[in-house]
Amino acid sequence: MNYQSNYEAWLRDERLLPEERAELQVIASDEKEKEYRFGGELEFGTAGMRGIIGCGMNMMNIRTVMRATQGLSEYVKTLGGDAAARGVVISYDTRRNSRLFAEKAAGVLAKNGIKAYLFGDVHPVPMLSYAVRYLNTVAGIMITASHNPKEYNGYKVYGEDGAQMSPEATAIVVNFIEKITDYLSVTGEENSALIVPVPADTDDTYLAELSKLTLSDEAVKACGKELKLVYTPVHGSGYVPVMRILKRLGINVTVVEAQTAPDPEFSTVKVPNPEYKETLSLGIALANEIDADVVFGTDPDSDRLGVALKDENGEFIALSGNQVGILLLDYILTRLKEDGKLAKNAAVVKSFVTTGMAKAICDDFGVALYETPVGFKFIGEKIKQWEGDGKHEYVFGFEESCGYLRGTHARDKDAVVASMLCAEMVCYYTYVGKSVYGRLREIYAKYGYVLDRNVSIQYAGLNAMKEMNAVVDALKTVRVEAFGSFAVEAVRDYSASLRRSADGTAEPLDIPKCNCVYYELAGGSFICVRPSGTEPKLKIYYSIKAKDEAGAEAALQAAQKDVNALLERVKK
Repeated sequence: MNYQSNYEAWLRDERLLPEERAELQVIASDEKEKEYRFGGELEFGTAGMRGIIGCGMNMMNIRTVMRATQGLSEYVKTLGGDAAARGVVISYDTRRNSRLFAEKAAGVLAKNGIKAYLFGDVHPVPMLSYAVRYLNTVAGIMITASHNPKEYNGYKVYGEDGAQMSPEATAIVVNFIEKITDYLSVTGEENSALIVPVPADTDDTYLAELSKLTLSDEAVKACGKELKLVYTPVHGSGYVPVMRILKRLGINVTVVEAQTAPDPEFSTVKVPNPEYKETLSLGIALANEIDADVVFGTDPDSDRLGVALKDENGEFIALSGNQVGILLLDYILTRLKEDGKLAKNAAVVKSFVTTGMAKAICDDFGVALYETPVGFKFIGEKIKQWEGDGKHEYVFGFEESCGYLRGTHARDKDAVVASMLCAEMVCYYTYVGKSVYGRLREIYAKYGYVLDRNVSIQYAGLNAMKEMNAVVDALKTVRVEAFGSFAVEAVRDYSASLRRSADGTAEPLDIPKCNCVYYELAGGSFICVRPSGTEPKLKIYYSIKAKDEAGAEAALQAAQKDVNALLERVKK
């Protein structure tokens, strides 16, 4: 792809807006920047598209948004006569240009004769997922780059079941998108009567659905008003719904005022990702000031929840997504069992890179555990499958990246319901004379210590995804007998849907394909390497089982040294 000719074609196009032309003129002598913007196209995958905001074919802007929406419109028109009337619901978060992109998407849909429901203000991912189902729309669009840095925005598409669009449907949409070679040819009708507001009762019914999922009413009534909970929405869309559901339960909440207002610059944090302790630092400071019990933080589109709580020394520690996940899993199963409501066919779903401890907990409760590739849409597919065949009753789903879902009101990560459950979990353990941190230590003592750690290797440039995939592909060609003290018992190649044991035998994997190498290690530990689907990062996941934390840390260091050496080998 000739980036110079693409750049020049855009620059001289009379349809280009003055502000777009001015932006392109600024980079006239910057060959690297021109190549990045015009040397490729922003990829539309099963998670939609995500990129740096700016003018160009490989950037997030009104042109790439409208082109993607035209592709979606063509797909909707293939679904039959009533699909356009059912329409598409659109939401957006607090990022730069999110409202603008949402309006442009609505205009393109309307010009294609498709009804567009548009939220009047920012709403999080789970409420968009819920609205798709509540309004019976044929699809949904969420404008967000989730937890990415401030320079990014993105575009997610949801199917009629409220889950992110399936790979099969996405492939059809992508085919329509790729046929549009003239980016500036797509237009919309933003004043069309087909663009209507999302009904006002949608928010209230969503919160009512969440209220049905409470597990410890007695404990919340006894302890909720005395609980000291600090919450920060990190300038994102979670502020209103999280505060509403916690207040509805009667939970005492103190909010971090400096982080409540929408701020597309996310000026109080380095990155708006609640997985990082630094993102929760203002919340922790406030918690120390008022002697609070727990700190919650949600990301810009409020599908991820970060949690910090006091350890045995009274110091706040930021829990990993895996730790919050096993605490919620243990709490949900415990309460359902105590109340005699744990179904015999209950099932839990997690991504295969999520902590190995989940299996021990599920086995102990007699609950089935299923694994999926990374991406909550795959968990949503399991919910849909079981609703159809009745094989299992979905109880809980989670991913290590701070994503959790209880209930079937939505089919994506939901930090609002997770906030509710975590708050009542704190109340429950307070009610029975324990602490949440104390319960975490009990879980480790019962099932064995598991150290879960993720390492990301940053890539850059137009070929970042290609380079990362090449590394993963190269790993598949190298036989590895051990990492540190752990023997490799089997290797899963998810791109080939094969599991190869150390003895040479192979068996198929019944799981959607993805480019990933997963090493099963002796004793139930694992190491997994995969390229991120949303950021230019190669991700390495370690789940190390040991007798205690010190042993796990030492084993991790030894395994990590071997992994790093292997990566250097395959890069040469």
